[in-house]
Amino acid sequence: MFTDLKSALSRSAPTLVQDLAGATALVLILLAGLYLPVMI
Repeated sequence: MFTDLKSALSRSAPTLVQDLAGATALVLILLAGLYLPVMI
């Protein structure tokens, strides 16, 4: 099981980095949208 998990993570490492960057961008956009009405 551990070897399967390790091989799956090694195959999808670049995709995980891109997914993390995308999720971070979405959270930042959400927070900016929530705080924008307060600033105006």
